[in-house]
Order: sequence, then C-alpha cells, then structure tokens
Amino acid sequence: MSKFAWVTLATNDSYSLGALVVAASLKRAATAHQLAVLITPGVSAAMRTKLQTVFDVVQEVNVLDSRDSANLALLARPELGVTFTKLHCWNLTQFDKCVFLDADTLVLQNCDELFEREELSAAPDVGWPDCFNSGVFVFRPSQDTFGKLLDFAVKSGSFDGGDQGLLNLYFSDWAHSDISKHLPFVYNTCSTATYSYLPAFKQFGRDVKILHFIGTSKPWLQNFDPQTRTVRTPENYSHLACHLQTWWSIFFDQIHPHLTTDMSGIAGALANVTLGEQRTPEQEALESQMRRQCWESGNIDYMGRDSFENILKRINLTMGETPETQKEDVLPEAKEGNQ
Repeated sequence: MSKFAWVTLATNDSYSLGALVVAASLKRAATAHQLAVLITPGVSAAMRTKLQTVFDVVQEVNVLDSRDSANLALLARPELGVTFTKLHCWNLTQFDKCVFLDADTLVLQNCDELFEREELSAAPDVGWPDCFNSGVFVFRPSQDTFGKLLDFAVKSGSFDGGDQGLLNLYFSDWAHSDISKHLPFVYNTCSTATYSYLPAFKQFGRDVKILHFIGTSKPWLQNFDPQTRTVRTPENYSHLACHLQTWWSIFFDQIHPHLTTDMSGIAGALANVTLGEQRTPEQEALESQMRRQCWESGNIDYMGRDSFENILKRINLTMGETPETQKEDVLPEAKEGNQ
C-alpha cells in the first residue's frame, strides 16, 4: 500500500460534502495513493460513517483556533480561525509524504507527480504572489514539525489570522530559496483569478489540474435545479460553468444517494431533495430554504427564481396586486402613448 496520501480537512458536515467530492475527484483521476481526512467534533456521527466508506484514514482532531480576531477582521472571514486545525496534518506520521487539499478544491486531472516534490511546495497566491496559497501544498508529516509550528504560532501568530499567514511566516524562504518548490498555477488555480485574468484562463484553462473555489462562494452553496440536475452558475462565475457542473455531477452521482437526514446543516437538507423528479410541495419548501441560505452567502440566482422580474412579482403579490390590477395602474400618459 502506498506510503503517500492526499489529505483534506472537514470541520462540519457542510465542508464534509466538499471533502467527499475531493475524494471522488481524486479517484476519478485514478490516483495511486491513499486518502485521509481530518475531522473535528463538529462532524456528525452519520457523516463520519459516510467518510469512513470513502477515505482510507478518518482521524478526529481537536480544534486549533488562532483567537486572532483583529487580523481575521481584515479578511472579514472570522471563521478562518479554525483553519489552524489544518496543522494537525503534520501528525499523520504513518505516511512518508502527503499533499494537502482544501475541501473546496476539485481535482480535474491526475496529479500524482506532486509527490515527487519536497516540503513545502505550493503555488503562488493570486493576492500576493510572493506568498503561497495554502489550499494545496506538499509536506512531510513530522511530530517535530507540528510542535515547532505550534510554538511558532504562539510566539509569532499569523499575519492574516489563518493558516496561510502562519505557514508563510514559518516557511519564510519559500519565495526565494528553491524555485522547484513553486508549483505551477495549474495545481491550485483560484476561481477569483480566472475571472480577473479571463484571457489567460481561456488560453490555459484546459491545462488546469486542481481548481480551487476560494472565498465564501463554495460549490455546495450554489443554486441548482434538482429536476434537471444542473447548477445555476452565478453571473461572475459563468466561465467556470463546466467545472461547477462537474462538481455537482460528482455530487449527484456519488455523494447525494448516501446522504441521510440525521446529518447536520446543508448535508441533512440535501438528503431530503429528490433528484430527477417533479417537485413536491415539500421539496419546493426545502428548496426555498436552501435558496435563502445561498442568498445569505452571496450566491443569488439572478437569472432564475431570484431575477428582478420574479422578485417584483413577489412584491406585488405580497401587496395584494395581480397582473390585471398592475395593468390598470399604468400611468395615463403611458396609456395615451400606446393609443
């Protein structure tokens, strides 16, 4: 059995959906190596059971929180404090070498060659290329390194409050010491970068091996049509439509059939969704609830049920107006203009 492993992290059932798709995409790409997932007490017992059927190693770890609210406020992402929990990956000493993948990544092509790289190999971050993005990185498990990272975190903290700021400070020579530790961008192609430099994405997008849905717009929070099994791609993600559909196709085929209602968060809600059939009133109510969650996370279905026209119809209906009364309310000058 391989002494190499792909590692990801799930802090709750919603992120576990991402972890399951990551695992499925790795198997789809025919990886030769093992799969490991770190979980925290926030993952339900039902979800743990599902994870154990997919991953070779499911290891519970305690939550390491940076408690750095001031720096996290700069990112407007207070939930990133728990990403310090990612440091536990260095405790997977049963493996010789590992590649960490955030749960919001999607493997599009076989990337087993990454295990030929050394610690700490990573791709440049699009926000500041002299830093690496910690969504994908090669590392060697070591309890000694884990201890040094914790000690460093206590003494020096993180410049962004999350794991990326800490790891860049600890591996501070990454930018200039060894170019072989700079992974090509295709191993960690950030979704926001593909939008800001669309010509490059059109030119090189076919070569992307790992896509990273960074930010708050996670694939599992997108609007989708359960009857047609298609995702409604947000306007600013239109160039990623095929990749978002790939994520959801994997989810529909391999993950959704095994979800149960005793899972928490979005996972439990999605377990109630019936695919490929005409909606029942109960399912429409459930979809409405999920759409509200998507709306609150910034993923609004502008081209579908959340379009301006539909919102206006809803407002008029709430105010007691009907299409007929709306016609009667047309301004006189508008009527005259039509005569």
